[in-house]
Amino acid sequence: MNKSVCPRFEKAIKILSQRWTGLIIHQLLDGSKRFKNIETAIGISGKVLSDRLKDMEKQGLIKREVFAETPVRIEYSLTEMGKSLTPIIKNIESWSQEWIEPTDTHSKAK
Repeated sequence: MNKSVCPRFEKAIKILSQRWTGLIIHQLLDGSKRFKNIETAIGISGKVLSDRLKDMEKQGLIKREVFAETPVRIEYSLTEMGKSLTPIIKNIESWSQEWIEPTDTHSKAK
């Protein structure tokens, strides 16, 4: 039986396997967050987080909202596409609780 990889599945795996994507989505599952809150929660550099957020916004996973306040407030949240990943992320979280031993390399991650 010749079972080739579905192009949509392959693209989805490529998107979700990009470094930090899963952790950023996990942080936004419970609502919008500011840049600094995401940065602190997952222990990522500001430059890398900025690049990942821009990329995830282009992919349609998150949205960036600018509030005209002083100082300007910017929040990131999941789009409907991003929110649809909730059961997948929750299943990975449950699986990790059962099968993965914690390490000290990234102790800030949940």
